[in-house]
Amino acid sequence: MAKLLSIVTPCYNEEANVLELYERVAKVMSVLLYEYEHIFIDNHSTDATVSILKGLASEDPNIKLIVNARNFGFIRSQYHGLLCSRGAACILIASDLQDPPEIILEFIKSWEHGFRIVMATKRSSDEFSVMYAIRKMYYKILTSISEVPLIKNATGAGMFDREVIEILRKIDDPYPFLRGLVCEIGFPIALIPFHQPRRMKGITNYSFYALYDTALL
Repeated sequence: MAKLLSIVTPCYNEEANVLELYERVAKVMSVLLYEYEHIFIDNHSTDATVSILKGLASEDPNIKLIVNARNFGFIRSQYHGLLCSRGAACILIASDLQDPPEIILEFIKSWEHGFRIVMATKRSSDEFSVMYAIRKMYYKILTSISEVPLIKNATGAGMFDREVIEILRKIDDPYPFLRGLVCEIGFPIALIPFHQPRRMKGITNYSFYALYDTALL
C-alpha cells in the first residue's frame, strides 16, 4: 500500500486562487506513487473561499476542509493544520501561488533522501522592488534578534516528516512560530531555492502588522 502524504494549505479570502492551487497540486501528485490528502484550513474567510472548497471536497475525497470558527491568525491556523495531518510527512504550501505547487516534487526528493525537514527559500523574486527590499531588511533584523539561527529567505513552504510533526505536537506554545521552531528542533534542513513569482490574483493578507507581530514573537 502506498504511503500517505499530507498537504496543508492555510487560506483566508483566497477565492481567486484556491481552484488553481487545487488543480496544480492534483497534477503534481498524479505522477507520484503516493496517496495524499490535501487539507485546506480556512481562517474564517469572508468571500467565497469556503464554498469553493466545499464543492471540491464533495467531488474529490483527497480534499479535506477545516473551517475556523473565527480568525485565529495565520501563525496558529497553519500550525493547527499541520497537527491535523495524518501522513508520513506533511507539506505546507500557501494558497497565493507564490510558492509554486510544482516545488512539491523537489520537497519529496529531499525527504526521500533522508531529510526530515525541507524548506523553500527565495533566491529571487518578481515582487515589487520596494516591498522586496523591505522584506529582505525585515528578515535580516528578525534573524539578528532571534535566539535560534533562522533560514535566510525561507518562505514558510516546506515538508516535515511525521517525526517532526510529533515533536511539534508536544511543544506547549500558545502562539507557535513554525519557522523558528523547526530550526530549534535541530535536524539537518534541506533547502530548495526557487524564483518567487508575483502574486497575480487577490490581495495579500500578510500586512505590516502581521510582520511586526511575527518579529515580536
